[in-house]
Amino acid sequence: MARILIIEDNPANLRLATLLLTEGGHQVLSASDAETGLAMAREALPDLVLMDIQLPGMDGLAATAILKAEPATAGIPVIALTALAMREDRERSRQAGCDAYIAKPLRYRELYATIDRFLVPAATDAPAVADAAAVPPVEPAA
Repeated sequence: MARILIIEDNPANLRLATLLLTEGGHQVLSASDAETGLAMAREALPDLVLMDIQLPGMDGLAATAILKAEPATAGIPVIALTALAMREDRERSRQAGCDAYIAKPLRYRELYATIDRFLVPAATDAPAVADAAAVPPVEPAA
């Protein structure tokens, strides 16, 4: 499936997110701080980033703003992960460039649904396939 980078400093949260993503068939990369996560994102160019907002040193919002400012990583969807569930926290995440926001503790259905919004191509993006019944038969040459 997809290659997902998790930037999370809490070992228990990292283990849970890794378990949920690998069970969902995804390849997981991980970093425990923003600086390492930025370097990994630049090198690996993952399909999606799960970004903890409260990280030691540089916080997740600053790291997201950096990712979104760089042409090579600007298109990578970033989903904010945070224990802060206030309306202003969601707005700050959006302003930093986060594409979505998930409050902790992680709930697998919400996690999968949010990830799928960014990884599963829309039906209109799928290549058209001709219906065999709609194709007229070819007349044999005489």
